[in-house]
Parts: sequence; structure tokens; C-alpha cells
Amino acid sequence: MDSFGSDFTSGSGTGKMDTGAIMEQVKVQIAVANAQELLQRMTDKCFKKCICKPGSSLDNSEQKCIAMCMDRYMDAWNTCSRTYNSRLQRERARM
Repeated sequence: MDSFGSDFTSGSGTGKMDTGAIMEQVKVQIAVANAQELLQRMTDKCFKKCICKPGSSLDNSEQKCIAMCMDRYMDAWNTCSRTYNSRLQRERARM
């Protein structure tokens, strides 16, 4: 068996990854992917809203628009995230 396969097998032997470590790696990868998706969506939406004529640089009004758009997007995302998490906690408490 190759070394790759042996790293992910279950057991308590030396050199083997436990399920907890694998779950933590997956959680980190999911968090990174979510952050990348958030950044990509925010960039797309704010670019479409604020940049009418793309050029080699942003003028002052475009810079302000981008900054405000990104702030509003992050505020809205944080509000939705907090609301979603609180609902999940309430649902879990009911079970």
C-alpha cells in the first residue's frame, strides 16, 4: 500500500491521522473556500455597481463607491451570518 493511503486509515498506530485531525482540516478548507467565495461575490457585485468605465486606475468617486459597497456587503453578510447561526442554535436547543 502506498504512503498516501496509509495516512488516512483509521487506527491508533504511529503516523496515522485521526478522525479529529481530518475533520479540523476539512473545517479549515471549508472556511477558506467560503471566504474566497465571499470575496469573489463582493468583488463582482461592487465592480458592477461602481465601475462604469474600466481603465488603468480608479478615480476618487470609484474608490469611495468600492469602499462603501464592500463595507455594506460585509455588514449585510455579517448580519445574515449571525441570524443564521442564532437560528441554528435555537433549533438545536429544541432537539
